[in-house]
Amino acid sequence: MVARVVAVDPFDIIVFGATGDLARRKLLPALFERDLAGQMPDEARIIGVSRRPMERAAFQDFARDAVEMSDGIEDARPDRLAHFLDRLDYVAVDAQSDAGWADLARLLEEGRDHVRVLYLAVGPDLFDPICARIGAHGIVTDKTRVVVEKPVGKDLASALKVNAAVGKVFREEAVFRIDHYLGKETVQNLMALRFANALFEPVWNNAHIDHVQITVAESIGTAGRAGYYDTAGALRDMVQNHILQLLCLVAMEPPVSLDADAVRDEKLKVLKALTPITEANAAQLTVRGQYRAGASAGGAVPGYLEELGSATSETETFVALKAEIGNWRWSGVPFYLRTGKRLASRVSEIVVAFRPIPHSVFDAQAGPIMANRLVMRLQPDEGVKLWLMIKDPGPGGMRLQHVPLDMSFASVFGVRNADAYERLIMDVVRGNQTLFMRRDEVEAAWNWIDPILDAWRTSREPPKPYTAGTWGPSAAIALIERDGRTWTDDA
Repeated sequence: MVARVVAVDPFDIIVFGATGDLARRKLLPALFERDLAGQMPDEARIIGVSRRPMERAAFQDFARDAVEMSDGIEDARPDRLAHFLDRLDYVAVDAQSDAGWADLARLLEEGRDHVRVLYLAVGPDLFDPICARIGAHGIVTDKTRVVVEKPVGKDLASALKVNAAVGKVFREEAVFRIDHYLGKETVQNLMALRFANALFEPVWNNAHIDHVQITVAESIGTAGRAGYYDTAGALRDMVQNHILQLLCLVAMEPPVSLDADAVRDEKLKVLKALTPITEANAAQLTVRGQYRAGASAGGAVPGYLEELGSATSETETFVALKAEIGNWRWSGVPFYLRTGKRLASRVSEIVVAFRPIPHSVFDAQAGPIMANRLVMRLQPDEGVKLWLMIKDPGPGGMRLQHVPLDMSFASVFGVRNADAYERLIMDVVRGNQTLFMRRDEVEAAWNWIDPILDAWRTSREPPKPYTAGTWGPSAAIALIERDGRTWTDDA
């Protein structure tokens, strides 16, 4: 099977922070793959922007290294790589002064009629000065879109400031707040499973679903980003955006269409229906942890404090939450959320656990009857499993087995699975905002997260320690097991 490539209009992508880590690891390899797939028109340009003075040839060398060193690229043929590098240009620009902006504006005039994508691959403290100068130097056209990377603020107050700064220059319809988790194939297939099949939607409610688990686990530590991570922590870094967005897609009502605002209206309703977690109940509904030295990938690894180079830190590297949604569809159905670094394995998945059958017609020799589960694996191997009870083949009576109908995207479709950034960048070029967060979504998410942060500050209880290479502090196991349930590992 051949993946279908949908053509896009001529475009210019201007990457602010083009020599940074995000551009090197994700953006440049993703753009190369789209060029390799034949999706980029001949006129398309990629313009790197950073404060560092650099010749165009030097930036092309930087991009070549980024592509050749990327783990996900299997076919960096010299001729195709040369074709891609020829699209690249570079301008040195100072985000906090007017230096270089006139040069950028002149270069962009050559593609005045192109779709113009301004990708802010920089820290949120630079969003305001960059957007102000973009407006002042006449860089915005009626085909201009701006991409804003997370984090959009560190709490509701700062998110409001970031959104206001971007909103001074760009219409909301031109703002694309990117969350790469929403670009993953499995996440989009969640909507296909729910809304393109008669099987699931009739049972997608509290009458049939017992609980939902969402796990985003990483086996690595802070990977050289301990300084940044210590200002964020797992709740801000992962729960406020990635995990809450996954929760919204599981829990939202069917939209009237897949129009961007129709989908985002339903996600917003979920965020507003989340039962508050405050100082009064945070101790019962939340767990935060911090990893200590242990073992990972067959070797010894340091603890978080050693990576940070500090004797103390109150920053959490692990969070587990019990969330509830106060509406008719989900009343009484807990959503267990967990994420952390230096956990036992790298896995991201959504588990929808259905209620047990009300009555068994089988005798004891048939064995125990396990409840059905729908498991959507986001990484490392994207796919879907539906766990069912079936008869064990052969004579000798009725013996039941719990087995999965297992669909791996790689094995079923036999095509390369595009990276999330590839899909999302092309959606920006098309102007499709379905997989991007709207301003009110971001603010509603912070409105739910802020009281949890406040409760932790008030309690002054430090994060619970856990050994690297485990599944987090024992309190996270107690969080779910005191409800008579257990964390599921469908690896």
